[in-house]
Amino acid sequence: MCGLCNRGVRFVLKRDHKGVFRFASLQSSAGREILPRHGIAPDALDTFYVVLDFGLAGERVLAKSSAAIYTAERLGGVWKAAAMLRVLPPRVRDLVYDTIARHRYRMFGRYDTCPLPEARYRDRFIDVS
Repeated sequence: MCGLCNRGVRFVLKRDHKGVFRFASLQSSAGREILPRHGIAPDALDTFYVVLDFGLAGERVLAKSSAAIYTAERLGGVWKAAAMLRVLPPRVRDLVYDTIARHRYRMFGRYDTCPLPEARYRDRFIDVS
């Protein structure tokens, strides 16, 4: 429902030419199933997560700035430069992340419901009817 999240998903969809990323709303049944497996409260809706090795024994979750940096790197091209942010301690990166997250509705707006993806991207979403 977050305008920043929606823009972020659209940004990734446009640049993920290999179709690496799949998306699920944190409020969806998939989101509510995955997060508790990693000790994350499913009602923590202010964080961006990336699930690595989904469904495998080594499944793990990246959160906040680590998830954003990973995503940018996987998009390739100029976005790989985001890896340079790893020189900053995660605590510092996440402080910036949390500040943006705290003000995201004011800065980027809010939807009453999660907007449905364009038809051409529907197969990239989990739990979309």
